[in-house]
Amino acid sequence: MSEYPDLNYTVTDKDVLYEDNHLIAIYKKAGWIVQVDDTGDLSLDDMVKKYIAEKYQKPNGAFLGVVHRLDRPVSGVILFAKTSKALDRINKMFKERQMHKTYWAVVRQKPSKMEGTLVHWLVKNPKKNITTAYDHEVKGSQRAELNFKVLGFLDGYYLIEVDPITGRPHQIRVQLATLGSPIVGDNKYGYPRGSRKKSICLHARRLQFIHPVKNEPVDIFAPLPKDGFWDKFESFNK
Repeated sequence: MSEYPDLNYTVTDKDVLYEDNHLIAIYKKAGWIVQVDDTGDLSLDDMVKKYIAEKYQKPNGAFLGVVHRLDRPVSGVILFAKTSKALDRINKMFKERQMHKTYWAVVRQKPSKMEGTLVHWLVKNPKKNITTAYDHEVKGSQRAELNFKVLGFLDGYYLIEVDPITGRPHQIRVQLATLGSPIVGDNKYGYPRGSRKKSICLHARRLQFIHPVKNEPVDIFAPLPKDGFWDKFESFNK
């Protein structure tokens, strides 16, 4: 049985943040998985394929390329390629770090400093699906780097803006936890309790890049979840 029995597994027009002939950006809800896993739950890429096929009347289905991922309990903007040309070029842009991703995270513990750069070496345990951070290189580790800044304080919580330089599994979650500020709801990385909705307060807020085909700037914002908690931070600087 799914851990998210109340989640709607259908993509609609209101979930589309950006679309043209080559790309489509979707508002990913916390709980949606990007690609099929062993839970058997419907994946976001299959939902988007169905949406495109129905919208543009493609009886043989639609092409869709996955170019990056978000952890299941994370919300926000996620980008897909609608053509093989766009997929190849976007994959290259991610590899060469030409995609600027911005995340917002909410924490309870005040960070030891208000802004800075974090560098760790991460090792993922695939069986337990957990990542460990080290302050020095160890066997099998990958270097992880991010910039962060505290945007403000509200009702006992701190809002942090994160700009990852690298894209490692669970990177933001484990690096903020190592800073002493685990993300609200993320009991896997040290927050004292999980969310009843099985989400964490990490949101892919913004994605900026040069369009791989049109060669024009693209700037995509994802609104915060309307859940009675995240909404309170919508007034902070975008």
